[in-house]
Amino acid sequence: MFRAVRRWRHDAFVSTAALVAIAAVVTVLRTAQPHPNPTIAALLFLLIVLMAATVAQLRVSIAIAVAAMLAFNFFLLPPFYTLTIADPQNWVALFVFVVVAVIASQLSAVARRRATEAETSKQEVTRLFDLSRDILLTTDSGRAVADVARYVALRFDVDAAAICLPTDHGWELHQGGRKSVEPSAQQLDEALARLRGPLEYDARRRAYGGHMRLDRPDGARVTLVPLRLGTKPLGLLAVRSTHLEVGTLDALGGVVAIAIERAHFLAERKKAELASQRADLASALLASFSHDLRTPVTSVRVAVTNLLDPGLPADERQGQGQLALQQLDRLNRLFADILDMARIDAAAVNPERQWVSPADVVDAAIAHAGPALSAHTLRIDADSEHEISIDPRLTSTALAHVLENAVRYSPAAAPIAVRAWTDDDGAHFAVRDHGPGLDASDLDHVFEPFYRSPKTRHATGTGLGLAITRGLLAAEGGRIWCENALDGGAQFTIAVPAPVRAASAPVS
Repeated sequence: MFRAVRRWRHDAFVSTAALVAIAAVVTVLRTAQPHPNPTIAALLFLLIVLMAATVAQLRVSIAIAVAAMLAFNFFLLPPFYTLTIADPQNWVALFVFVVVAVIASQLSAVARRRATEAETSKQEVTRLFDLSRDILLTTDSGRAVADVARYVALRFDVDAAAICLPTDHGWELHQGGRKSVEPSAQQLDEALARLRGPLEYDARRRAYGGHMRLDRPDGARVTLVPLRLGTKPLGLLAVRSTHLEVGTLDALGGVVAIAIERAHFLAERKKAELASQRADLASALLASFSHDLRTPVTSVRVAVTNLLDPGLPADERQGQGQLALQQLDRLNRLFADILDMARIDAAAVNPERQWVSPADVVDAAIAHAGPALSAHTLRIDADSEHEISIDPRLTSTALAHVLENAVRYSPAAAPIAVRAWTDDDGAHFAVRDHGPGLDASDLDHVFEPFYRSPKTRHATGTGLGLAITRGLLAAEGGRIWCENALDGGAQFTIAVPAPVRAASAPVS
C-alpha cells in the first residue's frame, strides 16, 4: 500500500514537471520567433519525453508524449491554435515524432525494468549471503533455530517470520519478527502433506512446488514456504510479506533448511563431545586414582604388617601407626575429591549460607589442609570484624585446595601469604606462593581437570584440586582466577558475592 502511494506521487511529480517543461518550451519558442522551427521544437519535446521515460513508468511517458504531440500541433505547427495541419510535411514530422517518442519510452522502460530486476537480484543475493554468514556464526545449538528466524526477519525486512517444525506433540514455532505469525495446526498439517508429493520445479517462478498462501482476517499476506533438505521435508517457514517473490522465498527456504540441519548436527556433535569428554575424564580419573591409591595402600599394608610383629619396639610401633594414619587420611582426602568431582559433574552441589567472618573461613581451610602446611610459614591477614553470608564448608574447602596447591609448587620452607577481606561486592581470599609461576599458556587451562603445566609435571597429586575449587565456588556464584606476582610466584584470588555486615559481639 505504501509503495503504491509513493509510486503514484512520483508519477504525479514527473507528469507535472514534464507538462511545465512543455509549456516552457512553447512559451520560449513562440516568444523568440513568429514561426518557430518545427525541427527544433520536435527535438526539444522529444528530449522532455526521453527524460520523463527514464524516471517514470511506461504509461506516464506515453501520456507525456501525447501531451507533447498535442502541444506541438496546437502551438507550433501552422495554422496555429488549431489541431489542423496545413502542410502535409508537418503530418510526417508529427507522425515521426509520436513514433520516436513511444519507441524511446518503451526502450527506456525496458532498460529501467531490467536495471530494477538486476538490482533486486543483487539485493536478493546479498541478503542470502548475509543470512548464510549469520547462520555460520551461530554456535549455540539450543537457540539456533530461533536465531535463524530472527535473522530472516532482519535481513529480508519482514515484520513477521516463524520457523515451524513438526514434533511428536504437535508443532513447534520459533518466532523471529517484530510481530508473531501463528498458522493453525490444520493449515500447517495441510502444507506439510503437500511436501510429501512429487517434487516439481517451476522455471518461470524459480521455485519448487509446495508453497501455500494463507488468507488472514487482517488482509496480511502470509506464505508457508517448504523447508526441504533434498527431498526430505523438515518443516515450514511462515513469512508475512508483500514484496518477496516466490523464487526468493524458495531460495530462503533452502538456506533455512540447511541452517536447521546444521543446528541438529551441532547439537549432536555437542552431545558426542560431551560423551567423549566424560569418557576421557573417567579414563583419566581411573588412571590417576589407580596410581595415587597404590602408594598409600602399599604404605598402610606395610605398616599393618610391621605392627603385627610382636617384637617391634614401642617407638617403631608408634611410628608405623602414625604412618598408617597419615596414609589413611590421604586415602580419605582422595575419596573426598572423587565425591566432590562427582557432585560437581552432576550439578548436585547445594550451598547452605551462614554468617561467618573471613577469618573463620581461613581457619577452617588451614585445618582442612592439615599437615600439608606444616613445612611452610603462613602469613595471614584475615578480616575478623565483618561477617559474610556464604557457605563456609564450600568456601573453606575451595580455599584449602588452593593452599595445598601453593604448598605443592612452593620451595621447602618458603612462606605462603593468605589474605582475606570484604568489600561491597562480598568476600575475597588471596593465596600467594613463591613457586615458579605460570606461563601465559597455563592461565586458560590451569583450572581444567588433570592439567599440568609443562614445567611442573613432576609435582604430585591428582590434578583435580583447582578444578574442584572452581566447581565448588561456581555453585555459590563465586569465581577464582590466577596471575603471576611481579617478584615471582603466583597468586590465586577467590571472590564470592555475598551480603556483608559488621561482626556480632560474642555472647557471654
